[in-house]
Amino acid sequence: MTSSPHAVHLAQLNVATLLHPLDDPRVKPFVDLLDPVNAAADEAPGFVWRLVGEGAADATGLRPAGENVIVNLSVWESQEALWDFSYRSGHLEVMRRRREWFARHVEAHLALWWIPAGHLPTVAEAAEHLRDARPTDITGEPPGALR
Repeated sequence: MTSSPHAVHLAQLNVATLLHPLDDPRVKPFVDLLDPVNAAADEAPGFVWRLVGEGAADATGLRPAGENVIVNLSVWESQEALWDFSYRSGHLEVMRRRREWFARHVEAHLALWWIPAGHLPTVAEAAEHLRDARPTDITGEPPGALR
């Protein structure tokens, strides 16, 4: 985790529902982009931290939202730092091609919230923020909730 002069950081969670398993050849272009995009994030100005699976280079093996849903959880020094990485780096190519690999979400699939500098959010904490962004169904439960 990089140090920061800011008192708060911006945490972000996004979830994506795969159209095919990660080992499917139709998803290979996305898988091939994971390492370079994650390396770019790690080196991006304002990057603080990202969730990775134990002994893994990324979080694609973690499936708290279901077997066909991957999660991305990261922390940034500012909204500008996150914006610059998201839209002014190689990450933009992934964004442009996302419909090739991921289903279109009809509910909130992104949550952003401020955290104290030095705090690392948990998946459970992130799930709470995503649930807050989603409307509830008749039972009071948000559709497609993270576990």
